[in-house]
Amino acid sequence: MKVINLISGPRNLSTAIMYSFAQREDLKVLDEPFYGFYLKNASLENQHPSQQEILQTKELKEEKVIESINLLSEKQHVFVKGMAHHYLTESPEFILDWENVILIRHPKKLIASFSKVIHTPTLNDIGIKKASELFLFLKKNERTPIVIDSDELLKNPETYLEKLCDLLNIPFSDKMLQWKKGGIPEDGIWAKHWYGNVHNSEGFTFQKSSSQPLPKHLEPLLNEALPYYETLKNNILTNS
Repeated sequence: MKVINLISGPRNLSTAIMYSFAQREDLKVLDEPFYGFYLKNASLENQHPSQQEILQTKELKEEKVIESINLLSEKQHVFVKGMAHHYLTESPEFILDWENVILIRHPKKLIASFSKVIHTPTLNDIGIKKASELFLFLKKNERTPIVIDSDELLKNPETYLEKLCDLLNIPFSDKMLQWKKGGIPEDGIWAKHWYGNVHNSEGFTFQKSSSQPLPKHLEPLLNEALPYYETLKNNILTNS
């Protein structure tokens, strides 16, 4: 059995992809299992919604999170939805044993959407720098990850998911294309702050946030983020 490790930034359709994989009967999905560890150990510039509740209910030790994921994978495939910036070490060697997928979205769209919840995000908050670093780390160790893009996915979700499953060496299931409204049991306790669009959906749909203007005060953050996005852009799996 394998661990499929989705490394994303926030507001990248990562939750919709988690819902997609949750429709399969041959794997278990985990929603941001490293979130507690991150909140306890990172130098945060912004308070996170439900932060204290997360710290009280999630595992806070990285090694225990890793152990629990690997134990689960002995019995079934595991799909981990996680944020790139939750990996606090420069060289997280434990992911070398996993099947890694990096999900990206153009930073302008990501930042405009993210700022609706956290109004003054930083480069660390949006994860693109860390995603770029993790890509280079994995490539250096001959474990080059698959890079997928939310806009490419939305062009034709079925074709894109078929290609992704093929690269992961798992069969595609058309069950991955739709889900029931309202959430899934695996949702993190932070879902009420972030997952409204997915809870109101029944499949992959165009996000209103894709056309939101970027607030003027966040233009410097966009300029910071773009070089890291460009590093990953050239490796995107295309939908054709």
